[in-house]
Formats: sequence, structure tokens, C-alpha cells
Amino acid sequence: MKIAVDAFGGDNAPQAVVEGAVQALQKAQGFSVLLCGDEAKIAEELKKYSYDASRVEILHAPDVIGCDEQPTIAIKRKKDSSLVKALEALRDKRVDAFVSGGSTGAVLAGATLVVRRLKGVKRPALAPLLPTRKGFVLLIDCGANVDSKPSYLQQFAVMADAYMRDVAGVEKPRVGLINNGAEEEKGNELTKAAHQLLKITPINFAGNCEARDILSGEFDAVVCDGFIGNVVLKYTEGLAGTLMGMIKDELMADTRSKFGAALSKKAFLRVKKKMDYTEYGGAPLLGIDGCVIKAHGSSNAKAFSAAILQAKKFYEADVNGAIARAVETLPSIED
Repeated sequence: MKIAVDAFGGDNAPQAVVEGAVQALQKAQGFSVLLCGDEAKIAEELKKYSYDASRVEILHAPDVIGCDEQPTIAIKRKKDSSLVKALEALRDKRVDAFVSGGSTGAVLAGATLVVRRLKGVKRPALAPLLPTRKGFVLLIDCGANVDSKPSYLQQFAVMADAYMRDVAGVEKPRVGLINNGAEEEKGNELTKAAHQLLKITPINFAGNCEARDILSGEFDAVVCDGFIGNVVLKYTEGLAGTLMGMIKDELMADTRSKFGAALSKKAFLRVKKKMDYTEYGGAPLLGIDGCVIKAHGSSNAKAFSAAILQAKKFYEADVNGAIARAVETLPSIED
């Protein structure tokens, strides 16, 4: 197995990307990495580490697509960018998976235009894992499709079901539909129509999921359009950071609180670990004809390592095969 890594994608590239690739190679066997980007700079970074050189290749790509560029135009114009070169390697089956912490818009546009969608998939969807009290929940879609149709949400549910079964190891994933009420008749035209489709879809549909229940642990995956999903994701990230900051401020407020904080330090560290995105890797872009993992833009080496190992597990589990088979069984629907 070979995994293409966009070595110049992300806020901390190429240092964090190269270090993360080396860490991933040290943690697991059975795969190699293709680092895409400026060859001289990548080689200079690799000199800092001890690693099995037979498991590392460099694909020279002098250009970089920035987050301030228009994604579609950049993909078409910057053919020598690290992102496009890596995606072309995936398209041409020279690699089995792709990881990037670069521009989300560029990764979405590039994966769709260069690699293309799986047969039968109407729209690909970004699906990050969010921590809950009982584990984690897959949020799909979190921004790839701001405007969706009921049949898109039905396919998102099928893709989420396949990913949670084959990668997360959940035997019968409970899939919910994010809505403004638990009752079947609640929602707008999109969610009402999607609810009826999900009821007849061969998955374990657990009904509507209100926003307060997303992180309850009662669902293994939750489905929504990309606008709602992106709001949920950004709000959750902001709320987590704010709460952790508020707790820390109060614990340091006086001597008695500091003493209590010292006694509870291990518990707080466990909570922090559960809320740390670097533990989960990245968000898979489901529905693309290849394994695509979008890492967080601010990922450090640990997060890139996790994203690379996530890509390895995705490919080994043949998630795309499961998605293709599931989508093929769905009836053709005109929205």
C-alpha cells in the first residue's frame, strides 16, 4: 500500500507533515508514503529523522495552492502543485490513498475534478468524527454540499453506515437525521423528505436527532446538509475551546481551586485527550473513487500521523467497495 501525502498542505507544512509521515511509518508496517512537494525542502526535513528510506518516495511539485485562492481555478491552473500531483497519483492508481491538510475547498474541488466520484454517487461528503461521552459520532456532511437534496442525504447515510461499520468497527451503526425536533413531522421540506427516504433505506435509521443529542452518544452517525454540518462543527470546536478555557481559569482562581485541580489533573488530561482532534486524524471525503482524508489545517505532526494511519485503515477496510455496493442497491430518485 502506498499513501500520497500533500507535504505542503497545512499551516505547519512541510515540517509537521514530514514529521507526521515518519511517525506513522514508525507506528505501523505494510505501507509506504509518497511525499508530494518541493523535493529539496522535503529532503532537508527528512534529514532530521531516522526512518526506513525504502518506504519513502518524493514526488517533486514546486507549486502550492493557498487557502486564499479560488479552488477550482487553482486546481486547473496549478498542475504542478503538491495537491494536484498527489491527487493525480491517486487517480492513476499509483497510490492507494491521499492525505492533505491544505485548503478544504481545493481538496474538495480537486478530488471531484481529478479523481472523480464513485459510480452512482451524486455528491461526495466530508465526514469528521466528533467526540461524545461514549466514544465518537460521524458528522456527514460538514461543508462539501451547502445545498442538498433528499437523495443526497440518503446517500450520505449509506456512506456513513459503511464507514462506521468497516473502519470504526460498529456492528450496526445508529444513523440519525439532524433536525429541529425528534418527531417525524418536524423539519423543513428537505428533512421531511429525507426522513421518509431514510425510513426505507437498508440501514439502522434511529430517527431525527436534535442538536443537543448529537454528542449524547445515542447516535453513531448523524446526517445533514453541508451548511448545517459546518455550523455544527465550528460551533462544537468553539464551544469545546471556550469551556476548557473557562474551567482552567476557575481552577486557577484561588489556592483551594488550585489544590483541587492538582488532585483532578489526571481526569482533566483524559477529558482533554478525548476532545483533541489530533487523536482522530482527519475527515474522510466519502463518495470519491479513492481514499481521500482531509486533515485539519492546523494539524501538528501527531495529527498528520493519525490521518495517514486513518487512510491506511480506510483502504484496508475497502470502504469504497462497501459504499459502491450500497449505493447501487438504492432506487433511482429524481429530487
